[in-house]
Amino acid sequence: MPTRCSWANPANPRYVAYHDEEWGVPCHDEVRLFEMLNLEGAQAGLSWETVLNKRDNYREAFDNWDARKIACYGDAKVAELLANPGIIRNRLKVAAAISNAQAYLRLKEEAGGLAPFLWAYVDGKPIQNAWKHLRDCPAKTPLSDRISKDLSKRGFKFVGSTIIYAYMQAIGMVNDHCVECFRHRPLRKP
Repeated sequence: MPTRCSWANPANPRYVAYHDEEWGVPCHDEVRLFEMLNLEGAQAGLSWETVLNKRDNYREAFDNWDARKIACYGDAKVAELLANPGIIRNRLKVAAAISNAQAYLRLKEEAGGLAPFLWAYVDGKPIQNAWKHLRDCPAKTPLSDRISKDLSKRGFKFVGSTIIYAYMQAIGMVNDHCVECFRHRPLRKP
């Protein structure tokens, strides 16, 4: 059994797969970047495991994270989403996904999308940390503060600094696998 970060619940195969195959892996795929931004926002006040367990339901409910479709959601679609037990039925979080789709489409026109916008902050290279324990890892950083402010100014919602730092970890802008985790070393390679 490989050594993993302590947060990866070994009793949940979906969570283990997320840790082993996705978390911390540099991502440049626009759909996945948009999806993860919204899912990290949906997590606010909840556990990531709760959101991850609903991920497939989110994909179905939100048209596979097609920002063009989401940007046009009206009252009927919002009502449908708020009645869907497969997602987190929070009116503010549903509204945020719609606002985020609209902001994303503007960002795509102005900066080419989330990938070029985000990866420019780190010159295209993930930040490599070397935390011994989960407790050593920060909840936010000056960089997540900057990105949070920039996204907020562009109209994105549920993008506070703590959410953005978790997002940076998820999409591989930062390698925060603990040094004893079997994923730390492979993700340090250029």
